[in-house]
Amino acid sequence: MAKSPEQEHPVKAFGWAARDPSGVLSPFNFSRRHEIAGVVTEVGSKVQKFKVGDKVGVGCLVGACHSCDNCDHDLENYCHKAIFTYNMTYNDGTPTYGGYSNIMVADEHYVVRIPDNLPLDAAAPLLCAGITTYSPLKYFGLDKPGLHVGVVGLGGLGHVAVKFAKAFGAKVTVISTSPNKKNEALKHLGADSFLVSRDTDQIQAAASTMDGIIDTVSAVHALQPLIGLLKSHGKLIMVGLPEKPLELPVFPLLMGRKLVAGSCIGGLKETQEMIDFAAKHSVTADIEVISMDYVNTAMERLVKADVRYRFVIDIGNTMKAA
Repeated sequence: MAKSPEQEHPVKAFGWAARDPSGVLSPFNFSRRHEIAGVVTEVGSKVQKFKVGDKVGVGCLVGACHSCDNCDHDLENYCHKAIFTYNMTYNDGTPTYGGYSNIMVADEHYVVRIPDNLPLDAAAPLLCAGITTYSPLKYFGLDKPGLHVGVVGLGGLGHVAVKFAKAFGAKVTVISTSPNKKNEALKHLGADSFLVSRDTDQIQAAASTMDGIIDTVSAVHALQPLIGLLKSHGKLIMVGLPEKPLELPVFPLLMGRKLVAGSCIGGLKETQEMIDFAAKHSVTADIEVISMDYVNTAMERLVKADVRYRFVIDIGNTMKAA
């Protein structure tokens, strides 16, 4: 007979959870096993990588099969049995509740060490947004000094993509539908240039100048102007997730042997590499720290894109058991 969550994990946890399709979060007492950063409070007898007091983080993954070709090559994120940190079922049959709680238990393989010089709050979003943009920059060879990299969209993913590309030594152009983000891109984030994607004159003037583009936009948008910005052998990498299929013009790809590809987070080895690189080059996410009881207001603001650029919930200092 299958064990209940309480039997599998007798440690009591307190968190916030959505109980119905409205998505409104409220206090939730549960037993348990998002991108989360904190301090180790206890380790199992077989744990070798971490000790009590270590600064650590857990990203989008908490499990995989460990026997497929992807897992053998440190690509657990592409495993067909990957278990995400939220809204899935763990190997023992219990839910993966995410990170909106006072404690979390995870397999050490899926825990990332956070260097001492990297603040927990600004490091937490890197475990999702950071690896989502770092991984394609590395894999597709856009991590070399002197390359010209475009970043489409200046939000949670885009602003981190700019920071990583600059840290790699690239020339960075931000491509956005919002002209009012130009000053933010150039002055605050250090981008080298800014293009308004709806301005055909600007787009045409920059044609065939970019070695690669990281497209972070999750709204339906045209790909042809972006493909036109690429040099021959240039790469357009999609990391956003539009709700509807995008039109892919083939002729512009043929005329220059260009590539359109996709990328989704990264494996645990690469995630640790990303965090270490971020610490070395002082790359952090721009955040707004909020209390747990502000989370529903934050959700409403997210829908309106009213955040610069990631909310971080200070659970340790703001959440008390009911």
